[in-house]
Amino acid sequence: MPADLTTTYLGLTLECPLVASSSPLTGKLESLRALAEQGVGAVVLPSLFEEEVANGDGPPSDALWHADEHAGEAASYMATVDRDHLDAYLDLVRDARRELEIPVVASLNGVTPGGWTRTAELLQEAGADAIELNVYAVETDPYASGASIEERMLRLVLAVRREVRVPLAVKLSPYYTAFANVAHRLTDARVDGLVLFNRFVQPDVDIGAIEVAPGFELSRPEELRVALRWLAILRGRVDVSLAATGGIHTTEDAVKAILVGADVVMTASALLREGIGRLGDIRTGLAAWLDEHETSLAVARGRLSQIACGNPRAYERAQYVETVGAANAMR
Repeated sequence: MPADLTTTYLGLTLECPLVASSSPLTGKLESLRALAEQGVGAVVLPSLFEEEVANGDGPPSDALWHADEHAGEAASYMATVDRDHLDAYLDLVRDARRELEIPVVASLNGVTPGGWTRTAELLQEAGADAIELNVYAVETDPYASGASIEERMLRLVLAVRREVRVPLAVKLSPYYTAFANVAHRLTDARVDGLVLFNRFVQPDVDIGAIEVAPGFELSRPEELRVALRWLAILRGRVDVSLAATGGIHTTEDAVKAILVGADVVMTASALLREGIGRLGDIRTGLAAWLDEHETSLAVARGRLSQIACGNPRAYERAQYVETVGAANAMR
């Protein structure tokens, strides 16, 4: 009998722990159907950006970015949004929900608390099964402390949490000084899941044109290691779902993430590079691995987390010393 891949993420039942993360593939009904045929557990739609929601004819009004909590906020917000762009995204949510029998997660990308967060309620009304809040920002203000940046992020999360009843996941970067504390505070803010980790688009320099150029690249498997460490540390310490993303290209990558504690594994780059059929390959490989090791998904999950493994310090600084020592011995 094939291994049972059923799992739970954000309180939703998924047929398997493989999730198609936000990408151009999840922005079209044709590819969404193809992903469903390959057995994906859920899909995350492309992000609706804070900047895209704002009217492109001019700078957003103060009501959009710094709206107070009063009855006029919603009216001020709706007067400043790009309705065409917003309506197109809401139509995608409705169409995906109608066409698919798997959970559809809408993605909202922003960093500034304000009236725009009311978009989350519209996504819920359109039928999104959950919302993934993608907190993406490169902090360049030399006068902004780490504590103030964390507080702003938490205010943003709470603003979205107030707007919706559906499950809420937060997609984070790993660049917080005390990441475990941030995860704990988000749990207190009643989020339902954490997605580890966001990938920043790094700029490049064109020395011919002497200008800064976009430097986007698809993920590589080695990028998964940062998420593996923090999934392992957080498993059993925070009462929320945990998702691994960034660097999931093979069955081996998926198994690693599950062993350290991921409830689901998200992939996009592998599908963009190798085709949607890659997802089916990973799913088949995961079931085969569970059968080979005569174990279940529930038993495998978190088996190598920091709490459960026999060498908990492997996830801390001691491993750094061991790794450097091993590298020196190879010289």
